[in-house]
Order: sequence, then structure tokens, then C-alpha cells
Amino acid sequence: MPEIKTDQQFQAMKFFRLSTLLALGAATATIGFCAGTNSTAAAAPVKATNAVSYAPAILPGKGLAQHPFLYTGEADSRNQEQTLYVVRDGKVAWMYSVPSYDTNHVMEELGDATMLSNGNIVFCRKVGASEVTPDKKIIWNLEAPKGTEIHSIQPIGLDRVLVTVNAHPPKLMLINTKTGATEKELTLPAARTNGSPHVQFRRVHQTVAGTYLAAHLLDNKVSEYDAGGKEIWTYAVNGPWSATRLKNGNTMVASYHNLIVEVNRYGQVVWEFTQKDAPYYKFFIFQEVSRLANGNTVICSWCPGDIRNTNNWPGSVQVLEVSPEKKVVWALSEWKNPDLGPASSIQLLDEPGAPENPGDLQR
Repeated sequence: MPEIKTDQQFQAMKFFRLSTLLALGAATATIGFCAGTNSTAAAAPVKATNAVSYAPAILPGKGLAQHPFLYTGEADSRNQEQTLYVVRDGKVAWMYSVPSYDTNHVMEELGDATMLSNGNIVFCRKVGASEVTPDKKIIWNLEAPKGTEIHSIQPIGLDRVLVTVNAHPPKLMLINTKTGATEKELTLPAARTNGSPHVQFRRVHQTVAGTYLAAHLLDNKVSEYDAGGKEIWTYAVNGPWSATRLKNGNTMVASYHNLIVEVNRYGQVVWEFTQKDAPYYKFFIFQEVSRLANGNTVICSWCPGDIRNTNNWPGSVQVLEVSPEKKVVWALSEWKNPDLGPASSIQLLDEPGAPENPGDLQR
């Protein structure tokens, strides 16, 4: 392992290297301060000329004013930047952008993102992960080695993050962001080992019990692993994007193409939401799903994979909130002033609990 710097030494350096952080042969990662590499302005709104609509003309709820929230979306091919948005009181209160392509011309994809109780935001972007302060200062930065990807990051307290690296083999790492030390590392199983690791995982999160719930996107299953990496529970489902352990002990899964299922520990479906439950909407790829304290379910519907003509994106709904009775009580379609872009992740900021405590938020 590399030499770890003290906070004082860390502050004095622009970067420090964590060689062999991922234990991937000669691969290296960097965690440290990143100065002047990220834009602080959102991309200019894109005018839509679409005549296609995938939702009712009048949407339920209060639009941007329904909840305060943190929002990100992957693969917005229309713009030169990808942007994180914080919406409060019905308007964009804060935003932070990264380039759409890194210096190696690899597309950055904003995916997993969480605002901590101190206001900082932990996020990943496929080619790396970072933590940004409200004044837009990057306080640490992790670069994914060439040929690997990071689509999942979860804060564990204020000083640690759980990072999943899509690779051959994939790695699950608990990293101390103050020291840069990898405090735990597990190798995750992956049935296919050849080719790109892009579709291995999107969400792998720690549960309140200290286990790890992994949505094996490529392997068509959700598996739970104990602290030592042993599989202790599994559920077969097509193309799971995200999996969440609910406070009632059940597991909620968003799976390809547009299916939400809540299953108990025996794998029995106790609740589901599909296209047929809201026939006046056209849903696309369900990505993140979360359960609110009031029992409602919030879903991100990501459209770029299905709507190839970007002019037609504005006809789609990005986020919806569904009651236990499967009534759509909020549908968000914001593609102009502001143009939020495709939806991959949303954190409602009016939910109780500390976001950095596993299990406090059911997302």
C-alpha cells in the first residue's frame, strides 16, 4: 500500500497517488484535491422541437416544487457537460458540472449521488468519483484505472465511501476519504469475464445490517453478501439496475425494462409497479428506485436508451412518485428552463434521516 499523508500534508498537495489501490495489476487510482478541472456552470438549455408525448398533458403534483431534491442523469449526449442539480422551492438552487468526456475521450456518466448531512455531495461519474462542497470545491477525487468503471458510490458516515469498481474482476472497496486508505476490499463474482465491464453493476450498497446488496445488472440477479463476501441471499430478476433493502426487511428492485418489484426474504413478490399500472404514461428504463417514509415509491425513468432522437426526450417523464395503491401522485418532466436532462438518480431532501447512515434513507 502507498504511504498515507496526514491532513496537513494532504492539504499542501494538489494530488497524492494511491498506487495499486484497486489491486488490478499495474492499474492505479488517484485520490486527492482536484483544482480547476470542473466547470461550475450548467450546460445551456437545449431547445426541444419534439411533437411526441409520452405522458398526459397535465401532470400530477407540483412539478419542481413537489420536493427539494438532488438530481443526476447519465449519458446526456446533447451537451458538453453533465450536471448535478439541487432543486429547492421549485427552482434550481445549485448545480455542478463535469465534462461529458474526460481527457481520454471516455464519456463521463453521472449516476450514484448523495448529499450528506453537512451539505457536501458524494458522486460518481463512470471514470471516477468525488466529493464536492456547497461552494464547489472538490475535497477528494478518485480516478478509475483505464478499462474500469465506477457507477456505484455510497457514503458510510462522513469520512468513508463504499465504491464498486466494474472490472475484471470487479471490486468492492471501503475507502477512508480523510486518509486515502482502503480499509476493506472484496472481490465480487461476475459470470462473464471477457469484454467491457460496463454492465456488471450500477448499484451495490451496504445495508443497515452491514451486508452488501448488489444488483448484478449483467447476471440477472440481486445478491446479498455478508461482511466477508459470502453470498447469503439471491433473487433472480432480469437486468436489475438498483436494489434497496427496506425497513420492513423486504428488498425493492428496479429492473430492466420498466419493472419495480418488492420481494420478501423468500423471493415472493409483495408489491410491484409496471407499465400496465399507469397506461397513460410511456415508461423507459427504470433506474434508481426509493421508498419514502410515507410509503410512496419514487422512480427514475431514463429515456436515452429507447428514444434515439434527442428532440423527443422532452415528451417523457423523468421522475414519478407512486402511492402504495399505484396511483401516480407526482410526475416530473422538466426539459426546458430548467433542462434537467435524463434521470438516473434522485435524492429527496425532505426525507428524515442522515443520508450517510446506511438504512436511514430507503434508496
